Amino acid sequence: QVQLVESGGGLVQAGGSLRLSCAASGRIFGMYGLAWFRQAPGKEREFVAAISRGESTTYYADFVKGRFTISRDNAKNMVYLQMNTLKPEDTAVYYCAAKAYIGSFDYTRPFDYWGQGIQVTVSS
Repeated sequence: QVQLVESGGGLVQAGGSLRLSCAASGRIFGMYGLAWFRQAPGKEREFVAAISRGESTTYYADFVKGRFTISRDNAKNMVYLQMNTLKPEDTAVYYCAAKAYIGSFDYTRPFDYWGQGIQVTVSS
């Protein structure tokens, strides 16, 4: 069982930056693939970024490439999302997610564990 708790959200002006953090419980954190998703009002939840275990290969949605960076610190059981050049359309509740896997990391498949979410609001 893994518990995930997000932090670092808030209100920022367009063009600004925020860093989201996600603290995870569990002794085998390093074995999990991790991701960030978001859900804007009236919209479905969408994939933002993911990072594999081991080599920490990263994956991004096209709309955040070049602006957001996902990273992980296995020693601290943390995953981060650095968000730069924020736009009003980035306004959403952001969720941290984790899953164990065997073989290749397929971030398009369902994740097992989810945080409660944290609000990010970008003003114009």
